[in-house]
Amino acid sequence: MQLTILDNSLWFPPVHEADSEGLLAMGGDLSVDRLLIAYKNGIFPWFDGDIPLWWCPDPRFVLYPDALQVSKSMQLLLKKKSFQFTTNKAFREVIHLCKDVKRKDQDGTWITPEVEKAYIELHELGFAHSAEVWQDKKLVGGLYGIKMGKVFFGESMFSLVSNASKYAFIAYVSQLKEEGIEIIDCQIYTAHLESMGANMIDRTAFINTINKLI
Repeated sequence: MQLTILDNSLWFPPVHEADSEGLLAMGGDLSVDRLLIAYKNGIFPWFDGDIPLWWCPDPRFVLYPDALQVSKSMQLLLKKKSFQFTTNKAFREVIHLCKDVKRKDQDGTWITPEVEKAYIELHELGFAHSAEVWQDKKLVGGLYGIKMGKVFFGESMFSLVSNASKYAFIAYVSQLKEEGIEIIDCQIYTAHLESMGANMIDRTAFINTINKLI
């Protein structure tokens, strides 16, 4: 398969042209218009160099809000309100910490300064959203993603103390459900999110779903 190289034109090849790992295209830029076209078509950027790589894996890892599973230990933390939960109060700080906080078995994240700038612009335009959890007035966990129609495209999360990112995720899923979100795109499999109810679905089914919801 020949990989599509994007130029300045705002387009993407059909998602079925992605390779076996989900890589669809490379190049282009991270302009607001291109990013919005990408998400609307189930495509997301993920790369650790200077050239954007665009993905649409098959199968796709998603969570339906009604399928959220909360462990007994997390239920207890939520009941005790062990953290303070907010949304869109500290988007810049959340994405910056998602970029800088080290993760087990990872050398770093794909969030470059260029990516950070692009998503801050999306936030200022009302497309990118953050969820935060605080402890003693300190930001200790959170996540961010893109909201379009009845779809939330999750991007990244971070945690500075135990269970902080789980708390943010669970609280935010509950809020998204109240806001009418019907599917949360988790992109790529993680055991962490699987334990909370996320599962794999066929790419065609995913694309058909978001086409109806955006």
